[in-house]
Amino acid sequence: MFELFVVVIILVLIFFLFMLKQASENNVLYHDVPLDGEREQATLFFISDVHLRKINEGMIENINAKMDAVIIGGDFCDKRTPIERIYDNVQVLQKLGPVYFVWGNNDREVGETRLREIFKETNVTIIENDAVLLPTLSNRCWLSAIDDTSSSNVHYEWAFESCRKGDNVVFISHNPEVFPTVRSKYHTDLMMGGHLHGGQIRFGPYGIHPLGSFSMREAVATLISNGYGTTMLPLRLGAKPQCHVVNLHFKRNAKSNKK
Repeated sequence: MFELFVVVIILVLIFFLFMLKQASENNVLYHDVPLDGEREQATLFFISDVHLRKINEGMIENINAKMDAVIIGGDFCDKRTPIERIYDNVQVLQKLGPVYFVWGNNDREVGETRLREIFKETNVTIIENDAVLLPTLSNRCWLSAIDDTSSSNVHYEWAFESCRKGDNVVFISHNPEVFPTVRSKYHTDLMMGGHLHGGQIRFGPYGIHPLGSFSMREAVATLISNGYGTTMLPLRLGAKPQCHVVNLHFKRNAKSNKK
């Protein structure tokens, strides 16, 4: 009986260590999105749900390319995150290019005023109920985003009011559950979000949330990330951590995603 107990304990420990190891992986996924416009290419880096985790510098250096925009899709930090780590993670991301931030449901736990000060000091652009043009492109391409749905400050119309007919629009929301609503009311070519962690701990096909994915939904490229960090337990199973490099290919003869 004692031997069986020891075996069970060892198996549980191995399983725990496996989930801990999976949570510490550094996976970069690459995606291509064709857009209508003058021949040009832009590259975006998307990362969400960093939470307490330190962004791996080796992973960033291995990407070995400059990004037109580095987009933090919310939950960059939470109440557990040391302020110094926020600074360090921003500094690591800025090696890739200019950084843009979208609010998640946990970010304000460190203090909204404090976080705004950090981002102002480090030249991180906050996008909330607004849209900003990618300044490096000749094609008009907007980064549009709302405040997090957990706040009382969500204004979809403000996020799209600057976008003109014929412009390309990348829409970001930490919570992807708003995507169907946005698709039904506004033009967007690409949607990106996180929040769900892919369920974080899954048993085969079963999890509390769907696994992250990149797919076409109603002719709109849609990226829902598993996220990079963890919430509550620092463990993952069947929902590997990930961040993303998205290549935007502008071509007049490309299949347009416009409605």
